Amino acid sequence: MILLYLLAVNLAAFAAMGLDKSSAIRGVERIPERTLLTLAAVGGSLGALAAQQVFRHKTRKQPFAAWLLGIVAVQAALVLIASRAAG
Repeated sequence: MILLYLLAVNLAAFAAMGLDKSSAIRGVERIPERTLLTLAAVGGSLGALAAQQVFRHKTRKQPFAAWLLGIVAVQAALVLIASRAAG
């Protein structure tokens, strides 16, 4: 169940980043950075990070890029802690 959730939220984050890039190119209403970072924070960080590279979107945009890397780092640390606690 957790894996299904993570798959869905990562796909959503990836798609949202792609849609935002497309909106930026067309000059239409964008997806707020807060929404993109929220998707990353609730488990979609790897999808957002992958989309950042695939679409070359928000790779230099600060503080967005720093926040995204921070979210990835915190989530990686939590996974490491949980895996060690599980034995």
